[in-house]
Amino acid sequence: MPPIIIFFFNDSAATEIAWETTDLSDEEFRHHSILVALAGPVAEMIHTGDPFHPALVAEWSQDWRLAWQAAAAKFPDHRRRLNHLEQTSLRLYRRLSQDDHWSAIATLVDHLLAHETLDEDEIAEVLGNWLDLWD
Repeated sequence: MPPIIIFFFNDSAATEIAWETTDLSDEEFRHHSILVALAGPVAEMIHTGDPFHPALVAEWSQDWRLAWQAAAAKFPDHRRRLNHLEQTSLRLYRRLSQDDHWSAIATLVDHLLAHETLDEDEIAEVLGNWLDLWD
C-alpha cells in the first residue's frame, strides 16, 4: 500500500495524496512531500500577486509545518532547513509562474470551483494535455 499524506484544512476538509513508493527513494518521497506542501501557497502567491513568505501567512501554517517536517531528516539544522524551504519555494514560484504551468493550474482551479472536488480520473482528464508534456 502506498504511503498516504493527508492534509487537513480548517479542521474539517482533508486532501489525501498517495504515491506508489516502488519508484521513490525516501529522499524523493520527502522532496515530493515538500513540493506538494508548498505548491498551494506558491500558487496563491502567484494568483494574488503577493509574494509572502509561506511561514508568515496564517492560512498556510499547516502547509509550512508539513514542509518543515518533511525536510527535518535531511536538514536537522533549522537555518539550513529554512534556507532549503525558501529556495524550494522560489524555484516553485518561478516554475509555476511559467505560462504553460499557470494555464494548467488555472484550468484545474476552474474545475474545482465548478465541482468543488475532483477525483484522480477527473484530474487526469482535466490536466491530460499538460501531464503528457511533463512526462
